Order: sequence, then C-alpha cells, then structure tokens
Amino acid sequence: MDKTTERLKPDSAGIARAVDLLRAGGLVAFPTETVYGLGADARQGRAVAAIFAAKGRPRFNPLIAHVADLETARRYGRFGADALALADAFWPGPLTLVVPLRPDAGISDLVAAGLSTIGLRVPRGRVAQKMLRAFDGPVAGPSANPSGRISPTRADHVFDDLSGRIDAVIDGGAAEVGVESTIIGCFDHPRLLRPGGLPAEAAEAALGRPLAHAAPAGSPNAPGQLASHYAPRAPLRLDASGALSGEVLLGFGAGAQDAALNLSPAGDLTEAAANLFEYLRRADASGATGIAVSPIPETGIGRAINDRLRRAAAPRPQPGR
Repeated sequence: MDKTTERLKPDSAGIARAVDLLRAGGLVAFPTETVYGLGADARQGRAVAAIFAAKGRPRFNPLIAHVADLETARRYGRFGADALALADAFWPGPLTLVVPLRPDAGISDLVAAGLSTIGLRVPRGRVAQKMLRAFDGPVAGPSANPSGRISPTRADHVFDDLSGRIDAVIDGGAAEVGVESTIIGCFDHPRLLRPGGLPAEAAEAALGRPLAHAAPAGSPNAPGQLASHYAPRAPLRLDASGALSGEVLLGFGAGAQDAALNLSPAGDLTEAAANLFEYLRRADASGATGIAVSPIPETGIGRAINDRLRRAAAPRPQPGR
C-alpha cells in the first residue's frame, strides 16, 4: 500500500520532522540550490536500498552523500591537495568531489556501488544546510525523480513523480541553479566526470591546470553518466531551427521568437539552466509528439545544459535489455 507523503515547511518544525524521519530510516526529499534531492541516511543500508526502489534506479549507479561542511566530509573520504583546493574554493556550492572512501567510513556499500571512492557534496541551499547540520551525518541524495526522467526543481515536481513512495518533501520553493552539481574526480588526476552547476573553467582556474575528462566506461563511477538520462516522455530533437509538425519548440535567445517556451530570451545561460527541467516538464505535459530544442552555446554552464539535453535525447533502454 502506498504511504502518505508529507509536505513539510522549511521551518524549524519541518526540519526537525525531516531529521526524525531520516534517523528512522525514512526517505525525505529536500531542496538544494541545484535540484531537489531524495535523502536517506547513507549509513543505513535498508534506507539507501529504499532510494533505489523508490526511483527504480539501477544499483550499479553510485549516489552522492551530502554533508554540512568539509570537516564532516573528511570523516568519510580522503582529501588530497587537489580535492582540498576545490572544496576550499567552491563549498558550499554546486560541486561534488569523488574521493577515496575511508575504510572506516561506515557508509552503506550501496552508496558507493561497490567502488573504492565516494561522491561528497556540501550544498549551498539554506534549507539543505539547516537539515544537514541538524542531522549531523551523511545523507545520500540523488535527484528526487524516477530514474532516467526529468530532475525536479520544485516540490510539486517531486509530488508528481514520487508521491506515495517516499515519506516527506520539504517544500523550499524553486531551485536556484536548476541543473545538478558538477562532479570532479580527485582519486587520480582531477577529472571532470559530469558537467553541472559549477563551470569547469572555474574549477580549472582554482587548480591552475586543465581537468582531465572521464573515459567511457561500462559502469559509471559517478551519478549522471548513463547514456539515457533526464528524459521526458516525448522524444527530443536538438539544435533545431524550428518546430516540425506536432512538435513544441523549446527556444533559446532572441532569435527563437516562435518558441512556445524560451529558456532565456536574453540568451543568458544561467537563466536557461534554472529553467531547463521546469520547461522540459511543461513541454512534455503539452501533449506534443516531440520537443525541438534550439542550439545552446557549449560554454560555461551551457556545457551542463547540453550534457543534460544530449542524455535526454539519447535512445531509451528497452525493457529486458
């Protein structure tokens, strides 16, 4: 039988209720500056397993553990000079660091998906910070949506997708950034594993050298690396100059005057990132047979937008394959 999913206010009482649920092994969706995460105590195997069940997420896909600060993060991962430089420069913020997992970390094996590394993040969002400080431990938190589908940037998106499958949602309003965190691996040479809310150029400036790029692999070593991900139900057609019959056009910039939805009429990539998942959901709900998307510049946070769009447009895995 489905459970009743509570809507919690982002006040002291709501935070306290969320912490109690997490400590009891429950699932709580919470807002960060990037998207809404689906939280569980990363030390409780049954609670983490419930994340995979609620999302329909493959268990070979690792999770990010959210913590309140760098001091807490160092309880669970080993931070070399590069990881410390990036943490000092960008935490709290939209950056996940994949570092060697401490053998005595006490983290559920499901979080790391059997790997010897762990993804750690200190989110910037006020509500997430209050919850994590009150909880005082690691919260596993993938995006709060069915696996492979559009990430949620509002509490209502979470209710639309997961109501009845999780215990509660803290309603903290719209996410500020709108795309997930940038993921950088710091287990050998600093390596970009997923573009996201922090431009790679900023990380390279902090390190004083270019990031290496993730080599294709059979299994992911960080979240968000599956070929098909972030997908609406309607198929996407990228780099479109206009909509074909039956399609809805998701535009970008002043030139997309005929677009039903425009990610940023001013051509502002930050605004486009904040609107991306919300507008994909609206386009999908319109009943169109397809979604055409205007070209997006491959610079700054535009790299993250294009990464999400390419994965959303990729061929979908077929059942049983």
